[in-house]
Amino acid sequence: MTTGDGVRTMSEAKPKVLLIDDDLLILRAFGEVLRRSGCEVTAVADPVEGLAMTRDPDIDVVVSDISMPNLTGIDLLRAFKEAQPDLEVILVTGRATIETAAEAVRLGAYDYLTKPFERIDDLPLRVKRAAEHRMLKRTTRQLEDALAGVKQFEGMIGQSPEMNAVFKLVDAVSPTTATVLIRGETGTGKELVARAIHFRSPRRSKPFVAVNCSALTDTLLESELFGHMKGAFTGAIATKRGLFEAADGGTLFLDEIGDISPATQVKLLRVLQEGEVKRVGSNDTLKVDTRVIAATHVDLEKARKAGTFREDLYYRLNVISLTMPALRDRPGDIPLIAQHFVQHYAKKMSKPAPTLSAAAMKLLVGYRWVGNVRELQHAIERAVVLTTTDTIEASVFPPELQSGGGAASGSAAAAGAPELLHLPYQQAKEVVVRAFERRYLSKMLERTSGNISQAALAAGLDRSNFKRTMKECGLREKEGAAE
Repeated sequence: MTTGDGVRTMSEAKPKVLLIDDDLLILRAFGEVLRRSGCEVTAVADPVEGLAMTRDPDIDVVVSDISMPNLTGIDLLRAFKEAQPDLEVILVTGRATIETAAEAVRLGAYDYLTKPFERIDDLPLRVKRAAEHRMLKRTTRQLEDALAGVKQFEGMIGQSPEMNAVFKLVDAVSPTTATVLIRGETGTGKELVARAIHFRSPRRSKPFVAVNCSALTDTLLESELFGHMKGAFTGAIATKRGLFEAADGGTLFLDEIGDISPATQVKLLRVLQEGEVKRVGSNDTLKVDTRVIAATHVDLEKARKAGTFREDLYYRLNVISLTMPALRDRPGDIPLIAQHFVQHYAKKMSKPAPTLSAAAMKLLVGYRWVGNVRELQHAIERAVVLTTTDTIEASVFPPELQSGGGAASGSAAAAGAPELLHLPYQQAKEVVVRAFERRYLSKMLERTSGNISQAALAAGLDRSNFKRTMKECGLREKEGAAE
């Protein structure tokens, strides 16, 4: 499978290796070992012929001898890195020196091996790791390039049809003064939408004021919204203007609007109808020009029918309705969002941004994210804190992710759940397969009290394959469990 720019994805199994060695016996032996391990090998005995392939985009890893006539491995390393900085090069030598090893590392060699190898599978193992590292770097670069095009939406990130619909509606309503009602689960980014609408509107130079209505008591919320006069109630030691006045000329964002009391609903309706506020304890009204954007995670239609939310206020707020999709309904956006948070927290912690491993990314894409983007954000922050290498592995994520808690339902996925339909076939298949593997292995380990050998036997798998799949799924061995 390839992306639009011809770059192969991590789902491709066979690394493409260019093998360069003037010793024909070693060239054949290395080529056979690599082919048996699943690599596609192009073997050349002439280093000059190898040099001519420096710009071949299909090569994942170059394995080159160091001591050769006409051109050395160091010369080839320098040329390949100049032509393709992301290409991984492994140098092999029978006469290792500290100086040569240091030079190879300085020039960007992925690995430096000394012949003869202690084990015959050393070379294929290093080659596959190098190929995965190259693919991860390419994927990370693609995500970084994609991120550059979404910052205009005040931090809202996504390329899915659901998010493109949100962006289109934001563009349409921003220039107007229409009241907007944003719906969506907790953590989906409703305030980001409100900010995007404000900062893309003619009111952008005026204040954007946000208040969480559910976080304040009735009396306090009324005072916060409309202001109060000195002496209006116990503790009112000075006259205070409310948030409607503070946002005059700008935008007031009322989060969790569904939680306000009937009494406050009446006063809010008056502001929306008349464009004026009355401070608590005052008989005078003040004109305000404040655009209102409201948000809720509750079903206001049900609340309206139940009589807990005023029908006239509902229609005043619901001039334009915009729904933020749950993260589980757009898993194709998860890699992009995850990369954004990796960069954000790495910069915040003054450390190089690590790369998400293939297993870690599959874990993230297959999880249901009940807490939506906010939950993903916290998981990535934790991962960046705990990661001390250049790669974030699946094992650093919270236990509930690794155990498959909240993972997408296998039956729903197998039935073609809507959250998979905008993914490419191969990626959607990987999500379903990984979710199945994680659940199956977890249940098998539960049945055997964590005994890996018994679980592998019951599953009909080789023990080493069972352990490898466990690692890929982010499942950890149970401490103290029998082997």
